Amino acid sequence: MNLPHRRPRSDRTARPPARHPLDRLLAQRRPIVMGILNVTPDSFSDGGRFQSPDLAIAHAQRMVEEGADILDIGAESTRPYGGAIPVSVEEEFCRIDAVLPAAVELGVPVSIDTMKATVADRAISAGVAIVNDVWGLQQDPDMARVVAARGVAVIIMHNRATADPAIDIMADVEAFFARSLEIAARAGIARKRIVLDPGIGFGKTAGQSVTVIARLGRLRSFGLPLLIGLSRKRFINSIVRSEPHERLPGSIAANLMAVLAGAAIVRVHDVAETVQALRTFSAIEAAR
Repeated sequence: MNLPHRRPRSDRTARPPARHPLDRLLAQRRPIVMGILNVTPDSFSDGGRFQSPDLAIAHAQRMVEEGADILDIGAESTRPYGGAIPVSVEEEFCRIDAVLPAAVELGVPVSIDTMKATVADRAISAGVAIVNDVWGLQQDPDMARVVAARGVAVIIMHNRATADPAIDIMADVEAFFARSLEIAARAGIARKRIVLDPGIGFGKTAGQSVTVIARLGRLRSFGLPLLIGLSRKRFINSIVRSEPHERLPGSIAANLMAVLAGAAIVRVHDVAETVQALRTFSAIEAAR
């Protein structure tokens, strides 16, 4: 008996790969706002405020209502000025697991701020779309493999163990990114899934942080989206004496300068105020 010819199953079911949510955001060609959710006791600005899962989830919902395009959840402090207490993989994920499902349900892409590949892998299984690695794939040797295998986006942040005021900080950032991008390429991470963050405050003097913001446009040579995370950072205190909760005006001013220089994403504590500032800035720019 002659059976009807059937195309191979792969031909019948082939579909174009799904578009990553970060691609959709960046395609809008406007500044993207990433809201910070620290479920830690010791983060430099808001440590302890959102340790309770109920408070953390309520804050995440509030940030989305205020206009956050992405939520960045961290459960181990990476405070750039020292004093952070390292936590185990289990402790870090226990803090995340209490809020992650509800955060994913809010409908915006969720980023996991972690240095540990195991934590990243578990968070991805729970719905995380972006891994935010403050050591730019250069600390945990398994991080690049996890990101590549799971097909998520990655934020590669510049970091140094200690600040050195004698170095050319822009050259150091560029060399660090070049190494990280080599690691990413060897692991098979798609270049279109990479965002670069120059790591304001991390391994930098206050003056070097200001320099990086001022010269951010130089990093556009990599041809990748740039993220700036300067919210409430100490460099503002070096300009005008202030505590972290008093640095909103300085944060907005610096974020606007960064966007003008080419930043595609701003990572902030104060979502509503930043969204208002960016939308006003964009409206005036469009009317020029």
